[in-house]
Amino acid sequence: MAVAVARARSVSAPTYLRLATASGVALFLVITSGAFVRLTGSGLGCENWPSCGDKPYPEQGFHAFVEFGNRMVALVGIVLTLLTWLASRRVHGLSRGGRWAALGAFLVAVAQIPMGGITIALDLHPLAVMTHFLLGLTAFGLAVIAAFEAWSLRDGLAPAASPAWLRWIVTVLGLPACIALVVTGAVATASGPHPGSSDDVERLGLGIVDTVYVHVRVAAAFGIGALVVGVVLWRIRQRYPGLFRLWAGLLLVLVGQAIVGEVQYRNALPWGLVLVHVILAAAIWAFSLALAFALWRPPRPLTRQ
Repeated sequence: MAVAVARARSVSAPTYLRLATASGVALFLVITSGAFVRLTGSGLGCENWPSCGDKPYPEQGFHAFVEFGNRMVALVGIVLTLLTWLASRRVHGLSRGGRWAALGAFLVAVAQIPMGGITIALDLHPLAVMTHFLLGLTAFGLAVIAAFEAWSLRDGLAPAASPAWLRWIVTVLGLPACIALVVTGAVATASGPHPGSSDDVERLGLGIVDTVYVHVRVAAAFGIGALVVGVVLWRIRQRYPGLFRLWAGLLLVLVGQAIVGEVQYRNALPWGLVLVHVILAAAIWAFSLALAFALWRPPRPLTRQ
């Protein structure tokens, strides 16, 4: 009887994979909608928090609806991460790391709620906005790991990729370089003119030329490192073709990001291009984290042609 009840309450691996994937997609949309709020100058569209003016919902105004919309997207992300974590406790065979990743994604997503309130209380100070953005990327990254663990649970786990030094290089050097790339990009964005508002929005006070100079050189170093990793992955593509495809996706996004970054800088930062730049930055983070994680714990489909 107890066994039958336990089975009835358990969650299947395919169902859990769908939940984990939905959480990742939702958290990616949270980042996108948050960037849209910032770039359209709608960050104070709702004058207070957690309500929107005198009521919990916006009554009128474009900026209020944009800000409130972001809150609703974030709420969906939190609910999905909660469901994913609860489901992870009822999935037989899921690794401990998979459960911790699901819990971490939920907790960090929840942490964005008070951070949003702090950001509004500080009148959108750029450091608060950056912290809000980086928390979103952290939650998204944990959701990516949870989804990969769910994928491995459903389709099987392959042995770690070799050579071993490649795993360590990508993890110890590649991921910190990616973090540096994202952070310097956020600093450059917070140092230049606000592209979506004609108001006098507070900036970091750093020179845009200097911050872009640093960001571009970090991007160049990251790009060179990615090419080196690609050479090694090409050599082991017969054993791990999926890893090479992951790397190819990363390279494609990197090239697109470089083009968008150059065009936006030379055209006075039109907010639409800046939004694309932020979306591509989140994609670079996801691809980099997925590649580093899959080198250690590759889902079996990554070993198939």
